Amino acid sequence: MSSQDPPTDPEPRQLHPLPRGLVELYGLMAVLFVLVPEWMAGGALFGFRDGRQGSELPVPSGAWRRLPELRLATMGLADLRRLARHHGISGYASLNRERLTAQLLLRLKQRSPEVSDLL
Repeated sequence: MSSQDPPTDPEPRQLHPLPRGLVELYGLMAVLFVLVPEWMAGGALFGFRDGRQGSELPVPSGAWRRLPELRLATMGLADLRRLARHHGISGYASLNRERLTAQLLLRLKQRSPEVSDLL
């Protein structure tokens, strides 16, 4: 044997299989602890949907209507750019989301104290 040869195992390791009853017990525990609560939660959520009328989305709060920052935060980048074009902000296409939101807030606050109508 040379010093560069990797050492060989004298005998391969043998894995001891788990008893069949223990494997079935683990499977039953997985069903009880994972799947049953998921089914229960899904059924409860589906039940809440039956009693509601109209829209699935909650009504926006008063703060969402008053604060333009919240409204701009919910808009996508394409909507922000469309709004910037509408309000005449130059270079809006090259601005990232944060800069574009800041520019829109400045423009909206300069034009009117009541900005909710402009959005």
